[in-house]
Amino acid sequence: MTSAAATALDATTLAATNEHLASMSNTLIYSSMAVYTLAFFAYIFEWLLGSRSRVARTANALTTNVQATKAKAQAPAVAVKKAGGTAVLERPRVVVRSAAGSRDVPDGPGAHGGDEQGDLYGRIAISLTVLAFLVELAGVVARAASVQRAPWGNMYEFNITFSTVAVAVYLTLLALKKNVRWLGLFLITTVLLDLGLAVTVLYTASEPLVPALHSYWLYIHVSTAIFCGAVFYVGAVATILYLFKDAYESKLENGGKPGGFATSVLERLPASASLDKFAYRVNAAVFPLWTFTIIAGAIWAGSAWGRYWNWDPKETWSFITWVAYACYLHARATAGWKGRKAAYLAMIAFGCWLFNYYGVNIFVTGKHSYAGV
Repeated sequence: MTSAAATALDATTLAATNEHLASMSNTLIYSSMAVYTLAFFAYIFEWLLGSRSRVARTANALTTNVQATKAKAQAPAVAVKKAGGTAVLERPRVVVRSAAGSRDVPDGPGAHGGDEQGDLYGRIAISLTVLAFLVELAGVVARAASVQRAPWGNMYEFNITFSTVAVAVYLTLLALKKNVRWLGLFLITTVLLDLGLAVTVLYTASEPLVPALHSYWLYIHVSTAIFCGAVFYVGAVATILYLFKDAYESKLENGGKPGGFATSVLERLPASASLDKFAYRVNAAVFPLWTFTIIAGAIWAGSAWGRYWNWDPKETWSFITWVAYACYLHARATAGWKGRKAAYLAMIAFGCWLFNYYGVNIFVTGKHSYAGV
């Protein structure tokens, strides 16, 4: 057999192997979606069974606080101490609503609501989530093997990797004994939506990278962008739940009566102060890495296009996202901009991140458009 024929045979064998790996990747991604669906129903059963236990922890705590506040209101505004004939005036306490501990509200028991059967379904859901994560991770690895590169060359590959990393962040927090099991249902719901969008609208067959992407910066820049997006997503979910829980606590504090569904769901979540603190810590922890992501992208642009910054739509919206999160972190450190105001800034910042990924890639043409969807 001639060397040319042997080379052609090797190329044919390699192409067949890559095609088989691509097919295996697709099968694994669909299989992970099936397991995520089972996990989704397990989380649903956890919440449904947990609704049977009427915990009413927030209402009881706030009712006690309101009664204590009324009792204090009947006392003199300034107390006078007599010590050796000298009157000493006590400074009145000033309580800021957004300050930590302004509401003495305990964290909810979780989605299971203290129900043993609900807790069982919750643990089953976690087990299924771990299994689905491993299957999806195998699908991402198979996709990488089929294209013989990092699986981040287009939006389909970015989506399946992003959802894998988001679940990995959630499972890591659970492994670290953090109180985040309440995040499971919301996470798996969006992961299923993300994967559904990936396999239907964004799917792209395995293809080699364009020359501009052949760089070790692909592994550095894109991997950090994916990780930052996953962590920002976790922070955004916590922020949304904080806004709902804060409104719920405020209504109870003012003597209102929320609806039965809202009470059943929100009673089992952590207190608004806990959700607010968690969201802030998550966003603050990953913000330096997002800064590094933009810097790494600029360095890559310098080597690929000859200029570090071109005000390309992707670059521009990455910078806008950075500014939005910087404003949020600054607001958290500024008196008067804590609580809901800062939370709105966090949601605007995450909205910028979402538009930077979906909106810019789909609707705007620029230097980053070569990867397609």
